[in-house]
Amino acid sequence: METERAALVETFRRADPDAPTLCEGWTVRHLLAHLVQREHHPLRQAADVLARPRPGRERFLGRLVERARTPAGYAALLETFAAGMSAWNPVGWAGDRAHHVEYVIHHEDVRRGRGLVEPRVLPPDQVRAVWAELAPLARLGYLRSPVGVVQAVPGGPRRVVKRAADAVVVVGDPVELALHAAGRVDAADVDVVGRPQTVERFLRWSGPAEVARDGVDVS
Repeated sequence: METERAALVETFRRADPDAPTLCEGWTVRHLLAHLVQREHHPLRQAADVLARPRPGRERFLGRLVERARTPAGYAALLETFAAGMSAWNPVGWAGDRAHHVEYVIHHEDVRRGRGLVEPRVLPPDQVRAVWAELAPLARLGYLRSPVGVVQAVPGGPRRVVKRAADAVVVVGDPVELALHAAGRVDAADVDVVGRPQTVERFLRWSGPAEVARDGVDVS
């Protein structure tokens, strides 16, 4: 949703550019540069991904970060993100709605980088949108889980995202479920329920590094 981009812009504007985020090795400045690179320089984004550098050592991303070291440079980078995706970028043809969950997750990456904070209160239609759009991310995030995974909203809907004979239920509000599926395990306010041995197997696997290796591209 367009409103989530606008809300994320305001959070970037108020944040300390050098503050940590939930993305290992990235400050707020790195995360903003990542969004701009993804939306305006997809080939450079792909080159950085294929090179597999340590987080914070990306070649092309690093150039954007360095240009944003001054207040004026950071403000210019933020205005580029606020303006939306490049018209020639095929990723942008679907509009902001197709990237809504990514914006929500990155918004929390900024907000929770220094520890847990009070959850944002989102409009009901946006919460429903996060739930509706979450399924592909969740299926990819839990693809290699050693047990089945069901996502459930307290008092609300549930969905199977990984089928197996033994399964756990990950319970939380849609934003928290999105964070957990995307590997922000320590920052996500969820409960994992099921048979004790099944829960134990899932928790041994579900550390952030394991989920990241499944290829969830929201970092």
